[in-house]
Amino acid sequence: MHHETVNYDILTPVKFLTRSGAIYSDKTAMVHGKTRYTYEQFLRRVYRLANALKNAGVEKGDKVAFICPNIPPMIEAHFAVPMIGAVLVSVNIRLSSGEVGYILNHSEAKVLVVDNEFGDLIHPVLDDLKYVETIVNVCDVSSDIPLPGTDYESFLAFAADDPVPCDVTDEYSVAAINYTSGTTGFPKGVMYHHRGAYLNALGEVIEFGLNSGSVYLWTLPMFHCNGWCFPWAVTAVGGIHICLRKVEAETTYHLVDTERVTHLCAAPTVLIALSTYAAEKNLQLNRHLEIMTAGAPPAPQVIENMEAVGANITQTYGLTEVFGPHSICKWQDNWNDFPAGERARIKARQGVPYVNALYMDVVDSNTMEPVPRDGRAIGEIVMRGNNVMLGYYKDKTATDKAFDGGWFHSGDLAVMHPDGYIQIMDRQKDIIISGGENISTVEVENTIYKHPDVLEVAVVSTPHTKWGEVPKAFVKPKPGSFPTEQDIITFCKENMARFKAPKIIEFGDLPKTATGKIQKFKLREKEWSGHARKVA
Repeated sequence: MHHETVNYDILTPVKFLTRSGAIYSDKTAMVHGKTRYTYEQFLRRVYRLANALKNAGVEKGDKVAFICPNIPPMIEAHFAVPMIGAVLVSVNIRLSSGEVGYILNHSEAKVLVVDNEFGDLIHPVLDDLKYVETIVNVCDVSSDIPLPGTDYESFLAFAADDPVPCDVTDEYSVAAINYTSGTTGFPKGVMYHHRGAYLNALGEVIEFGLNSGSVYLWTLPMFHCNGWCFPWAVTAVGGIHICLRKVEAETTYHLVDTERVTHLCAAPTVLIALSTYAAEKNLQLNRHLEIMTAGAPPAPQVIENMEAVGANITQTYGLTEVFGPHSICKWQDNWNDFPAGERARIKARQGVPYVNALYMDVVDSNTMEPVPRDGRAIGEIVMRGNNVMLGYYKDKTATDKAFDGGWFHSGDLAVMHPDGYIQIMDRQKDIIISGGENISTVEVENTIYKHPDVLEVAVVSTPHTKWGEVPKAFVKPKPGSFPTEQDIITFCKENMARFKAPKIIEFGDLPKTATGKIQKFKLREKEWSGHARKVA
């Protein structure tokens, strides 16, 4: 039996801010352009937001959705919403209006906080929202598309900044729901618990070397796995959050220099942009910079190029279902003397479990037996531990499938090297990870099938120098129809999130089995033949 006042306390990341607010009250907590907030001001703003949400009728278990870039309100939401026992739903700003509307309805969001920049995203579905009672506008930029509701700063100003007690009575209650595209293309709501968020945040602190002197630049979207738990991690150590509305190489390097940034996270596509810009400008970093990368495993060349600028790259691996990173390519001192190319090749591995995760294996999916540790035998990556999701919101079937055999099934195929380091070899599911974004080939195919001139279609990944991999569609037109490549691409952009649209269209017959099933693996092999697989 637990006695909370003696030897037990509920784990929740909310408490990180109350601690840092007291210890580092006068220290800078957040920087956004010319605006700077101390930790005391940060805490008071969170109290105001929590009280404002309660004034708006938000109760324990209610959902509060944020459609917002990496600016202070988004960080504040990560504390104020779970502080009152409510659930934060961070929505991907790159989705289409229809997808956003689906997520808001499926999550039953009661309050919607939306940045003015995304008025065009939410405006078309305003009349379709079933549960939203209050809309708040973050007026950080001007907008030509007016939205109903009050502005964010007024929403806070009319609320008290009196301390709000943390209303979390069960550390396994839901703190956040993050929507991820599954193999069917339908978004699934991944439920994060307070315990996992707390422990994974501390995992980031340990594995990424954060401390009170850390200055963290927000190049990683907070709508991705709650920013890999870094809103909580940076706050836990009393570090500084450097906000960034839009990631651009020039702005990133400027902030790294002027704000003395020590840490940032980035998908490989961001690393490509940063290393390309540095090469063009003959730029070298003048101080140490730690970069964590994940999303789509980077090519060794990408790592080598970025380290040539002066950064240290750490490769991590995970999924939305495990709060972001679960494993890290933990560096060994005896690798220091290896040539740069060899070091980059090792760093491209997905590595070993985080200190807070511990449990990860590569197994035969049918028997659940571990594959030989020889760097050649391929199996599925499975994980379990404190940082595994509670399950998919309102989807018991998908949850049971994901947890089959007592492990979380990643759907990623990998080998286990003799030293215990994992390396992804391929993807079991037909998911394309382009620039860190998940794209379901089934969803793209279903969209293209709606085109009046299309008879058959198959979508696979194809290599791309900037995005790592992108969708390519193989289309067989209907007899007598002659659609062009641009016709299909434009149709996709008009009917789904633009970033999911295929970049290349090839017309012709599709390879099939004797029973008429399209052999997508042949198309995939054709695309990747002669290329170094980007996840190797």
